[in-house]
Amino acid sequence: MLRLGFPVLGVADLDRAATFWSTALDLRDSARWASDTWRTLVTEAGEEALGLMRSGSPVEPRPRVHVDLFVDSVEEQQTEVRRLLELGAADPGWTDYPENPDFVVLADPDGNLFCVVDLSHAPSS
Repeated sequence: MLRLGFPVLGVADLDRAATFWSTALDLRDSARWASDTWRTLVTEAGEEALGLMRSGSPVEPRPRVHVDLFVDSVEEQQTEVRRLLELGAADPGWTDYPENPDFVVLADPDGNLFCVVDLSHAPSS
């Protein structure tokens, strides 16, 4: 039976990406399927949560697929955005926000875009 797996991010620096995403999401590096070109990050319970794959291709400025991280309030969103920036995320200068957005666009240390979404806010269109 086909099952949905987990998101995979292409990265240039596996160690840097593993450190950033493990710290950002309270995950840990797993030895399962680890290699020079692959890392699997898991939850404390050992559930696979995020794959990191070494990639030589450039980061897409407007990716069609990205990771959304959820928070429950605008205050939590502001706190997490500040924390992620301190961990090495960057403000990519996103200019395509709708009016009154429920999300903030950031880039991980490799430049992969992701969103921090406030679930208490009406969905952005």
